[in-house]
Amino acid sequence: MAVAEEKTSPQTSDNSWHGVVLQTLKRNDVRLVPYVPDRVLTPLIKNLHADPFFTTFATAREEEAVGIVSGAWMGGMRSAVLMQTSGFATLANVLASLAIPYQIPLIMFVSERGTLGEFNYGQSLVCRTMRPVLDSLAMEHHTITRFDELEFIADRSIKQAITTQAPVALILSPLLTGGKVFDK
Repeated sequence: MAVAEEKTSPQTSDNSWHGVVLQTLKRNDVRLVPYVPDRVLTPLIKNLHADPFFTTFATAREEEAVGIVSGAWMGGMRSAVLMQTSGFATLANVLASLAIPYQIPLIMFVSERGTLGEFNYGQSLVCRTMRPVLDSLAMEHHTITRFDELEFIADRSIKQAITTQAPVALILSPLLTGGKVFDK
């Protein structure tokens, strides 16, 4: 049984959450990665910039990144967007009017803020509304809390988004990433 599992589950050599995400994107030929800067996502963003396989750049707003990814898909390129929870609050319109009706396989990696010791009340409000908004749009979403599930969930979610031409949100819990460190 272990041999069969080993053959069906590709493994990465990097033991960090961001290394697994990078290798999973690469394995699925996701080459374009626009993002809105975020402290939690910084290690992933730096590694994407350092890898010539990827075209990675910052955008001013999350809606801009979704528009870029949508255009890239229409041009034949696979893409993903990186953002934090608060940025998700701006996306209901672009999801409901572009990504979902035009069947864009938008792959969103969202670093979760607003929970587990969050100091910013605004982040907490957005965190509580994110999943209900995704549910109301009937949009696939998964919260990843454990490193041992990260590769499987990310890989299968990307494959499903592409084959069904439907968006997916992968919410990266602070239990996985360590979250934002709050200095006193």
